[in-house]
Amino acid sequence: MTMTEALLDPVREEVRTFRHSALDLLRGESPLQRLREEVRTERQFDRALWQRLADSGWSALLVPEALGGLGLGVRHACAVASAVGEHPLPEPYVGLCVQTVAALVRLPASALRDELLADVADGGRVIALAWQERLGQLSEAECRQTRAERDGDDVLLYGDKRWVCLGDSADGWLISACDDESPGVYWLPQGTPGVRVSTEERLEGLPLARITLDGARLPAAFRLASGTPAAAAIELANDTARLAQAAELTGAARRAHEITLDYLKTRVQFGKPIGANQALQHRMVDALLQLELAESTLEQVLRELDADPDALPRLASRAKARAAHAARFVTRLAIQFHGAIGYTDEHDIGLYFKRALGGNAWLGNAAAHRLRYLCLSSPAVEHATDEDPGDVPSPDTDWNALGDEQFRRTVRAFFARHYPDALRFPPRRLRWHEVRDWYLTLSRQGWLAPAWPREHGGMALAPEKLLAFMEESEAWGVARTPDQGIINLGPVLIRYGTPEQRQTYLPRILSGEHVWCQGYSEPNAGSDLASLRTEALADGQDFVVNGQKIWTTLAQDATHIFLLVRTDKAARKQAGISFLLVDLATPGITVRPIRNIHGDEEFCEVFFDDVRVPQANLVGELNQGWTIAKALLGFERIFVGSPQQSRYALHQLRALGQTSAAFEQADFRARYAELLLDTEDLGALYERFSDFVKRGRPLPPDVSLLKIWATETYGRISDQLAESAAEAGSAYGQVDLGGVRLAPLAPLMNAIITTIYGGTNEVQRNIVAKQVLGLPA
Repeated sequence: MTMTEALLDPVREEVRTFRHSALDLLRGESPLQRLREEVRTERQFDRALWQRLADSGWSALLVPEALGGLGLGVRHACAVASAVGEHPLPEPYVGLCVQTVAALVRLPASALRDELLADVADGGRVIALAWQERLGQLSEAECRQTRAERDGDDVLLYGDKRWVCLGDSADGWLISACDDESPGVYWLPQGTPGVRVSTEERLEGLPLARITLDGARLPAAFRLASGTPAAAAIELANDTARLAQAAELTGAARRAHEITLDYLKTRVQFGKPIGANQALQHRMVDALLQLELAESTLEQVLRELDADPDALPRLASRAKARAAHAARFVTRLAIQFHGAIGYTDEHDIGLYFKRALGGNAWLGNAAAHRLRYLCLSSPAVEHATDEDPGDVPSPDTDWNALGDEQFRRTVRAFFARHYPDALRFPPRRLRWHEVRDWYLTLSRQGWLAPAWPREHGGMALAPEKLLAFMEESEAWGVARTPDQGIINLGPVLIRYGTPEQRQTYLPRILSGEHVWCQGYSEPNAGSDLASLRTEALADGQDFVVNGQKIWTTLAQDATHIFLLVRTDKAARKQAGISFLLVDLATPGITVRPIRNIHGDEEFCEVFFDDVRVPQANLVGELNQGWTIAKALLGFERIFVGSPQQSRYALHQLRALGQTSAAFEQADFRARYAELLLDTEDLGALYERFSDFVKRGRPLPPDVSLLKIWATETYGRISDQLAESAAEAGSAYGQVDLGGVRLAPLAPLMNAIITTIYGGTNEVQRNIVAKQVLGLPA
């Protein structure tokens, strides 16, 4: 079961079942050999098969029940499109069952409209929408050269329509034409004199046609709509079709990935499966990441569309852009991994590659829809610093009883009243002396440990409230405090610690008396924590600790450190590790700060030379520290996976682009649009994994995908920010750029380390390759 299916509510379960039923129908009625023959021979449209699909309800999905349809809506239409993507069909499902039907439903009611809609719904007529006139056209209004001239009781049509579903096989078309600058939609039956139909050359096996009109005569009564209703029907039809395209492209990418994964596991070269090659494994993880992004984005888009139908144009462009990119990426990689056999006509993988090319090209490609999304999107609005903060409830408030928006307003109000404005969005990790007062302010309010239970001094936030608290903190630009004791050690002691340990340490974390750091990494055991060598040997009532930790964040400000130590050399690597609490004032400990790449002492080395630690400081069972470590790393990855860092960096890039007139440059607009969608779709992926937290479920191993995409997106935005800042791109502090104060280099300096800590992104790819994809070692 995929992660998408693991979180289904009843409605989504129904849709999933609908998709599987459609897939079963396709496998039985249309083997892939039909598509291969269609590509080779350009066979005629199969009316009998189309009627069977119509009898199964495909062409009636979007038709309201009052008009004789199923009235199931876009989500179900996308489910069928996803099945068509997985098992491609020579007949144009999206064009005929989605685009045409959506246009007819949106047109004003009339006897002719209702007759056509009923015929389409029951499979009696096959009708296509003819609207496009030039390459790259995304909107009907961009080009209106087809003319409708009145001639008595008739209308004469002149013009040229391109890339229309079906050719001579159609029973007719809904065709757009202008009468005195007013757009109109007309019913054009097949066989009308003055109509010439020719085939547009295609690779993917879906028939598209060119319709040339030279005085095609129609009764004036065949005009179905004019003016705004006509234009609106075409726009809605195209955007609904783009959503279905996104589903179809995602289905194609999913199936291509499955085929390739199976091939990597079974194809043997040099005595071992080729999927054991780490380079191939990492690229397959990247393909899975693109697939998960496409699925997450489509699901979020459909949910947002339910809440705001007027957002369809923007949401359709977002979904189409991500799915088209994913399908092209995955299917092209699939051919590469199959080698020469993938380049042959006899292998199915080529069919998916050609479908990805065709689906990307028709109705606007990924690049065009990124720019359209940018044009249709309003810039993110930051919370104003001078807003009236209102009253902040007392620490005894039941925060979980507040509505989500009320809770967020309360958090923002507290920040507005109490957080030092000079510390907002700091360009570096702040030291204890700089954030001590803020730390104690949070402590007095009872907000220092939002996830801890009330009995231990926390806010006892439910998972969704905790995520909201984190997001609002990041959006406000609140500096990260020395919080290892709060976000890591506290939950560990609450779950695994003894009553004495909780009583001793938890209150002192909240008071600031104890400041903790984390001792995991070692010089030869960074991301590979199981290889750590720092040793703790039992000696009477103590452990004697010897070894070294490195990359220990702000250890020079800490009073205590929690360690992973090896307590059993004979056990397998993970089994011989324990979790230990150590006072940094203990004799034998040396802390040496390390300057990072931009000159700040953010990390330290910590040396242990015969350090005696009471055995009472062991957390959990002896040799069971690996279990604790894995729980902490999973939470760290979703923490790192928040989109807020990328959103903040993107806001800076937008501000820089506006003040420097960079948005006037086509290449900057295109790059910004791509980064905007990368960040938006990161939000969709984050939402998918945060749903596990909200439901109180353990995070699955593919949460590593979130860490990869979040940190690499942040890096791409940060790199573009520094690049676009020109000479100011090497200024680490804030600089004045045309009246806007920005720190163009600070995000990049921070982004460099995000792909390393919490387990490098290469290690995350290894985790996904082994634990999710099941690729061989």
